Amino acid sequence: MVNFLLKIKAELENLTNLQPQDGCDDPNFPYLFKVKCGRCGELSQKETCVTLNETIPLQAGKGTTNLVQKCKFCGRDGTITMIPGRGQPLTQETSESGKSSPLMLFDCRGYEPVGFIFGPGWKAESIEGTKFEDIDLSGGEYAEYDEKGECPVMISNLEATFESVK
Repeated sequence: MVNFLLKIKAELENLTNLQPQDGCDDPNFPYLFKVKCGRCGELSQKETCVTLNETIPLQAGKGTTNLVQKCKFCGRDGTITMIPGRGQPLTQETSESGKSSPLMLFDCRGYEPVGFIFGPGWKAESIEGTKFEDIDLSGGEYAEYDEKGECPVMISNLEATFESVK
């Protein structure tokens, strides 16, 4: 059992609190990434999608998980279970310091998550308090104008990493 913490980093211009639409523990937010088999090292061809609200009972009848997948190369089963409660919004201060913000913790057995894919379903707020919702980051950046604060807002240089944690 290895836990992987998904951490995000971005340059935020006049924005703060970048996070999934309903918060870091949003039950419907789709986490998209590829998985690498822990046995043979094969990387999945397609992205894997996991959400907190989709659970599957484990075969042994001991609890649930968010993903059960068989490696197409070696046939080994692997599971990924999401562990909520560790995520924090990416603030302007964290962004300016060049640091990452934790988003979600994954308990991985037989697989390793790699290559998180930014997509739709994000929110942030301007430093003036204007809320921006349904932000789509699939293009790699976001730019808009804050009418209330009379300033441009932007998200750019998106990065995501999976860090092994105990």
